[in-house]
Amino acid sequence: MSSNDTLETAAPEHHWSRRLILWAAVLILANVLADVVIGSPMMVLPQLMEHFDTDQAAWLNASAMLAGAIWSPLLAKSSDIFGKRRILIGTLLLACTGALVCLVAPSIWIFLVGRFLQGAAFAAVFLTVALVRQICAPRVSMAVVGLVTSGSSVVGIIEPFLMKPIIDVFGYRSVFVAAALLAAAAALCVRSFIPESPIRSAGRVDVGGALLLGGGLGAVLAYISLGRDFGWLSGGMVALLAVGAAAVAGWAFLALRVDEPIIDIRALSRPILLTLLALVLAAGAFRSMLQLTSVIAQVPPDQGLGYGLGNGEAIALLLAAPNLGIVIGGVCAGWIAGRIGPGFPLLGGILIGTVATFAMLAGVSMFPMAIACGAMLGMAAGAIGASGYNLAISIEAPERQGTIAGLVSVVLALGSVVFNFAGGEVLKATQVPGTFADGAPVSSATGVHLYVAMAGVLFVLAAVPAAMLLRNR
Repeated sequence: MSSNDTLETAAPEHHWSRRLILWAAVLILANVLADVVIGSPMMVLPQLMEHFDTDQAAWLNASAMLAGAIWSPLLAKSSDIFGKRRILIGTLLLACTGALVCLVAPSIWIFLVGRFLQGAAFAAVFLTVALVRQICAPRVSMAVVGLVTSGSSVVGIIEPFLMKPIIDVFGYRSVFVAAALLAAAAALCVRSFIPESPIRSAGRVDVGGALLLGGGLGAVLAYISLGRDFGWLSGGMVALLAVGAAAVAGWAFLALRVDEPIIDIRALSRPILLTLLALVLAAGAFRSMLQLTSVIAQVPPDQGLGYGLGNGEAIALLLAAPNLGIVIGGVCAGWIAGRIGPGFPLLGGILIGTVATFAMLAGVSMFPMAIACGAMLGMAAGAIGASGYNLAISIEAPERQGTIAGLVSVVLALGSVVFNFAGGEVLKATQVPGTFADGAPVSSATGVHLYVAMAGVLFVLAAVPAAMLLRNR
């Protein structure tokens, strides 16, 4: 029997072992790629704009994430039919190809094609989750899910320090060399060490439905992400929104009429819908708060604005605390879920986020409080992400777990984009003349406090469906 055959027929893991630790490490490596693809190019954004002679920073910033929304429905459904491991390897190779295209792109349009291919890495997270749930026994798998969904945040803490000297020496291309090497290494490790999921569903992939849903979601998210830069009512943005809405409506119409839709709307049970509602609200809350932290981290406290935490090296600590919290929250939530179910850590994460958010009303001007709140918000984010995947997959039938994991991933992204936009609009609407040397406008303390209150209300609202799930479990 070949090594590949051994992998294909490997028995599910029922307890922690060296083999399971190796699996977890390999899948964390695959998930690190998603963070690198989305985040690392932002470290070289000025160089990219200069190289391609463009001022369209918004497209360079958002292109991979929007591509991820387009890829997700197709890859999620394909994983249920063809196998999670096989599709994960294909996803990593697509991301590797995209990085190489970006590396040699002679124009911005070729570069955006590369970013579209790289965006497939967005699917790595939900593919690793669905794979873990099928190659491990349920009790162990929930703990591993917490580890693989949050472990990549450790890299988020050290990545800027590792990449900056490399970028200084080799320029912006080093980001894409690193991404290509990481994707290739992850694909090889998954191919060599991870067994295939034992459960497949029959049928076919509704490619037309996948393109309608993915393209529609991508267009709507593009409007939300880029409208502020290009004008909400500009002709191009309005057309983009209209096309996106029409595509999503067309997908919904077809999904109710075809035998095997990319997502079966008719099969979405009440517990699944409650889970998705809790996740979209909670993701919007914690992502918007993490965005606010990055904003106030740049504002010196001596500017007299009523808020501000920027103080040299303190900024790095403010941005590192949530990443550390994500690891703690995700790992603990997975461990708890394996013993009492994922509903309790989901509600617990939402409650921790609620407390941390309202405490930030004071933390926006108190550095120690901001560090503590940032760590707690990270714990909430880690617990909500891990528990959301675990809960949704536990509810769904095994042959549809890849599809539902993909839907959870899209919902988390949707909540993040929509409420990040809403928070940004609150700050923009409450701007006052700047007190910095360049006179740039900044938000008032009232705007910052309104922003925090909005996120707190979102957490409170998210607790309602999470509590309903526990009551009816």
